[in-house]
Amino acid sequence: MPSISLEELHLYHSIDREIFSRLLIQLSRDPAQSLLIISLWLWLEEQGVTNFIFRIMPLSDPSLNSLANEAVFCLSCLDSNNQPGCPHPTTVLPATSKAAGRDIPVEMFVQNRFRAISGVKYFLTNVCARIFTDILEIVLGRNNSQPNEALVIHGFPHPIFGSITIIPKSLDQDFPTGGLWGWPSADAGMSEDDRTLFLTFSRGFPVTAEEVKGLFVQAFGDCVESIQMEEVEAGEQPLYARMVMSSVVPVDQILDGKRIAKFRINGKHIWARKYERRSELLM
Repeated sequence: MPSISLEELHLYHSIDREIFSRLLIQLSRDPAQSLLIISLWLWLEEQGVTNFIFRIMPLSDPSLNSLANEAVFCLSCLDSNNQPGCPHPTTVLPATSKAAGRDIPVEMFVQNRFRAISGVKYFLTNVCARIFTDILEIVLGRNNSQPNEALVIHGFPHPIFGSITIIPKSLDQDFPTGGLWGWPSADAGMSEDDRTLFLTFSRGFPVTAEEVKGLFVQAFGDCVESIQMEEVEAGEQPLYARMVMSSVVPVDQILDGKRIAKFRINGKHIWARKYERRSELLM
């Protein structure tokens, strides 16, 4: 299988590495926060904000710091507990919009919350954890760390973005590739949990899996991959289900920026929220 060395990977991501170094060294920003900032900017590029990180290269340190502060603000808006403190979704982010060459409203993050969270997690674990290791070793004073000994990054596990494993590798370490670089897009790399909704039903108003699928396919297109209803005794009514979507996109479309969305089919109510494995032990 074709492969690419870590040294070649560093060259390919040289601009990302330079910006990350500036965040940590010139601006003395927190390492965990800086990893999330770069991951968010990489996700922005995948959403069509072309060459965003290249565009911010010429910025002065104060301007780059302002841009990073907006990224931190956007990351905080992805936390449902912080959303009441976020401005109106149509509010435009001034520094980010100027760098992007187009308006970037808060809505882009709030309305695509779970797609953004999953995308940041993807770039954090699949890109940033590989290309910034040597820089982090220097900043953390771990430039003599042992091979295969993971770096400790304070701030992880993160309450929204989870854990990250960063293990120093030699520059000749190879990573398998396929196609151009071998990694799927962030959307293609989402886990099943990222694409799953948890549904609840009203007692006394039984709902079938066919009704559930029909409701969401009619409203949002062919987006349902599978539905797992609660297992119950014969004659009893399932009160909840787990619905796996084809991608994270319909998850955000269904929730529409809300924590819980309410639907109705054949006179029966269905409540949908994002599935979280830690709280759904019965599933």
